[in-house]
Amino acid sequence: MIERHSHETMTAVEELEPQGSVEVERDRKAEHIRLALSDQMQLDAHFFDRYGFEHNALPEIDFADIDTSIEFLGKRLEAPLLVSCMTGGTPAAAQINRNLAEAAERTGVALGVGSQRKALDDPETAATFEVRSVAPTVPLLANLGAVQLNYGCGIEECRRVVDMIAADALVFHLNPLQEAIQPEGQRNFASLLPKIAEIVRLLDVPVIAKEIGCGMSRQVGEQLARIGVRILDTAGLGGTSWARIEARRAGDVEIGELFADWGISTPESIRQLATVPGVTVIGSGGLRNGIDAAKALALGADMAGMAYPFLAAATQSADEVERKLRRVIEELEICMFCLGVRNLSELGRLELREKPI
Repeated sequence: MIERHSHETMTAVEELEPQGSVEVERDRKAEHIRLALSDQMQLDAHFFDRYGFEHNALPEIDFADIDTSIEFLGKRLEAPLLVSCMTGGTPAAAQINRNLAEAAERTGVALGVGSQRKALDDPETAATFEVRSVAPTVPLLANLGAVQLNYGCGIEECRRVVDMIAADALVFHLNPLQEAIQPEGQRNFASLLPKIAEIVRLLDVPVIAKEIGCGMSRQVGEQLARIGVRILDTAGLGGTSWARIEARRAGDVEIGELFADWGISTPESIRQLATVPGVTVIGSGGLRNGIDAAKALALGADMAGMAYPFLAAATQSADEVERKLRRVIEELEICMFCLGVRNLSELGRLELREKPI
């Protein structure tokens, strides 16, 4: 597969390559960025292509009246978009996060940072996550692996990562496949649910649960909803393959390919979680444009999350990320116009046609 990156992006990627013949301590976060920028780490299938809208040749609405705004975490967003959790904890990530945050603020969308575990272990890296100064009004999401609750993290550590970025919510990412393949993986996922429940009870901001590329089932969504988690992020199968990334890092490409398509596709995960009462669903995992976002919303998501479409731009500038974000919003608006829907509520009531496979 041919990788498609600009000269500026490739320069940023090259700066993240391990240096020297002897590596004393691997920079896991830098390796993640470098590999995530590669097209080879993306799943070949695009599950949203299996769904289609019925075009409305007579929409009977004024394009200027289309309203994509939504309330999320007590704040008004201009569009139902989340720039999904990506990175932090390594020098290159500081500028990436800052570019993402500036663009999110300019366009009025939400932003999540990458796992802050590194900042707990090494407080000097906290600055790579701190973006509230350039994103004062939009929702910011802190991030920790739920499995960290079995490796020494508790309510105090959760409060620290929230305070670190003045976050509006804390994301617990669920990543058993990644941890199973990752060279440094932490595999003890036993009895996490009651520990998550304790954090939900004690933390001053909402807790969000998300997968990172394998999707979330209705059963897991119901378990989380019962303990008070009210926002669920599918992060389904269809986008970046963390099995491939971690297998590449482990030097075992074969296992990465074996598990590359493991999980629940994003459209299916959205459909399942949309049936869980009382939760907000973020549809993410393989969304690439505004039409995919519209399909996610029509399938039952309340918001759409994207990461990969903005990562290469974030290695360049906030302006480039802003351009990408505004393009996605424009695509969503054009889609809504050609469906004859004025707002997200009307979009959510539309039925998608499932195409024969």
